[in-house]
Amino acid sequence: MLFNSIEFAFFFPIVTVLFFLTPHKLRWLLLLMASCVFYMYFKPEYILILGFIIVVDYFVAIKIEKQETQRQKKKWLIFSLIANLGVLFIFKYFNFVASNFNYALSLFQSTGKIAYINLILPIGLSFHTLQAMSYTIEVSKGRFKAERHFGIYSLYVMFYPQLVAGPIERPQNLIPQFHQKKYFNYENARSGMILIAWGLVKKVVIADRLGPFVNQVHSMPGGYYTGIPLIISFIAAPFQIYCDFSGYSDIATGCARIMGYNLMINFKTPVVQPNLNRFWATWHISLTSWFRDYVYIPLRKNLFPKAGMWLSIMVVLVLSGIWHGASWNFVLWGVSNALFVIIYNIINKNKYIVSFNSHLSDFWSNKIGVLCIATSTIFFRSSDLSKAIQIFLGMFKNVFSQIALIIKNPHGERLQYLYLKQTPTSFFLAFMFLFSLLFLETKFINKNLDSWLVAKSKRFRWTFYYSIILIFLLFGQFNKLDFIYFQF
Repeated sequence: MLFNSIEFAFFFPIVTVLFFLTPHKLRWLLLLMASCVFYMYFKPEYILILGFIIVVDYFVAIKIEKQETQRQKKKWLIFSLIANLGVLFIFKYFNFVASNFNYALSLFQSTGKIAYINLILPIGLSFHTLQAMSYTIEVSKGRFKAERHFGIYSLYVMFYPQLVAGPIERPQNLIPQFHQKKYFNYENARSGMILIAWGLVKKVVIADRLGPFVNQVHSMPGGYYTGIPLIISFIAAPFQIYCDFSGYSDIATGCARIMGYNLMINFKTPVVQPNLNRFWATWHISLTSWFRDYVYIPLRKNLFPKAGMWLSIMVVLVLSGIWHGASWNFVLWGVSNALFVIIYNIINKNKYIVSFNSHLSDFWSNKIGVLCIATSTIFFRSSDLSKAIQIFLGMFKNVFSQIALIIKNPHGERLQYLYLKQTPTSFFLAFMFLFSLLFLETKFINKNLDSWLVAKSKRFRWTFYYSIILIFLLFGQFNKLDFIYFQF
C-alpha cells in the first residue's frame, strides 16, 4: 500500500482510531494485523518470507541468550545471519552472481551455465533483513535481552509505517515502546501531521515532478539524448531521490508519532550540509549508522587497524552500493562515493591546502559536494554500467548548439527542441518548489521542521500549515508513483 494512495488515506486514520480505542494489551495484535494487510496489499504470498525470518530470529535470539560462552553465542548468531542473508541472496543476488559466473565461464569457452531463478524481489526485503539482523546482533553482544513476546517481536520487524523503506530501527528503540501504554497526545498528533504533510509535499509535489525529466532520459536507449536534457536529468536525479526517500521517512515517522511511537530520524537536511562528511552523517542515517556500527567499526578494530579509515570507508560504501542493488552500476556508485569522501578528507588534512580550504566558504563547499553526489547518482539511476557511461559522456555534447536553437525561438515550447515531453511550465514548477525546499532547509539545518516551527509565532505556523496544504492540493501529482526505495 502506497503512502500517496487513496487506500492509505482511509487505512491510516481507521487504524489510528482503532488503536486508541483498543485496550493496551491487544494493541500489538491490531498493529500486527494492520501491518500484515499493509504488506500483503503488494504481493500477499511474500509475507511468508517475513514470517520465516521472524520465526528464525525469534527462537535464535532466545537460544543466544541461554548460551554460557561467547563462542556458543557466536555459532547461533552465524546461523541467524546465514538464514537472513541467505533469503536476501536468493531473491536479490543469485541471478547477478550467476550471470557473472556464466560470463567468466564463457571466457574459457565453457558451455556450462548456471540457470537463473525467476523470482520477483519482495518489496523492502533489504530493509527488514537489516532490521532483523540488528536484533540478533544486539542480543549476542548482551546489549538487549531477547524478546519473549512473539507478537511484539513480530511487530518490531513488521511495524507498517517503516516496514517497506525504513528507517531501519534498532531493538533498543522500538521494542520497549511497544510495551508502553500510549495515550492520545495533541503535540504528538500535531507534529505527526506536520511530518506527514511535509513528506507528501516532498513526494507528490517535488519528487514526482522531477521524476518525469529523469525517467524519460533513463528510459531511452543510450545516446538518444545529448547535452541539455542529460544536464537537466543530472541536476534533477539526486534531488528526486532525496525528496522521494526523505518524504517516505517523514510520512513513516509522522504516522508512528501520532500513535505515540518515536522512530529514529533518517534525514537531517543532507543536501544543504557544508561538505561530504556532513552529507553522509545526515543522509539515510539509519543505514549509515547500521554499517558504521556493524561493519566499519569492526573492520577498523579487527581487520584494518593499520590501513586506516580509507580502506574501511571503501568497503562500507561498496557494501552499501551492493545493498542497494545487484548490478555493477551500484558497485560503482559505492566506489565513486568512497573515492569522493576519501579525496575530500585527504585534501582537508593536507597542511598545504588547509589555509585555502579554510577560506573556501560553506556555500561553495556544499556545491562541490552536491556535484560529487550528482555524479555518483548517474550510476545509481542508470539501468546498467554502459548506460551510465553514455549519459555521463553525452552531457558534454551539443550543449551550445541546443542553447542557440532555444534562443532562436524564445516564444515556442523551448523544451520540445530538446525532445523532452515536459512543458516549460512543468520544468519551472518542479525546480521552483525544489529551490523553495532547499531554502527552507537552510533555515532549520541540523534541526527538524517541527522544532523550527515551534520557535515561530502562532500566525507564522498556521500560515505555513495552510500553505503546505494548499500547495499539496493545487500542485500535487496524484498518479500514485512508487517510492524509489521500494525496489530495495
